[in-house]
Amino acid sequence: QVQLVESGGGLVQTGGSLRLSCAASGIRFSVIGVGWFRQTPGKQRDLVASIASDDRTTYVDSVKGRFAISRDNAKNTVYLQMNSLRPEDTGIYYCATLPRRSYWGQGTQVTVSV
Repeated sequence: QVQLVESGGGLVQTGGSLRLSCAASGIRFSVIGVGWFRQTPGKQRDLVASIASDDRTTYVDSVKGRFAISRDNAKNTVYLQMNSLRPEDTGIYYCATLPRRSYWGQGTQVTVSV
């Protein structure tokens, strides 16, 4: 059974930081891509950041320079370091395998207050 579990979300003030984790079982992150997605009310679940099997990374323009995605293959975990947080970063963050998006985590809530 493949399972992805996100953690690290919470409530933080504008300008603060959070580090999200996506831990996998039943699948090896080292040989596939992984993405972090964000969903807000009334909006689609959009890709925020991704990391490929060769460790190339991509970011949506709105988080470029503030967020960093990374991988720890020994722990089979992908992280999203979120700095200089803004209220518009608020949403439910999900991790998923790429490129096929076959597996998803349950999501973790990130709320940025003013």
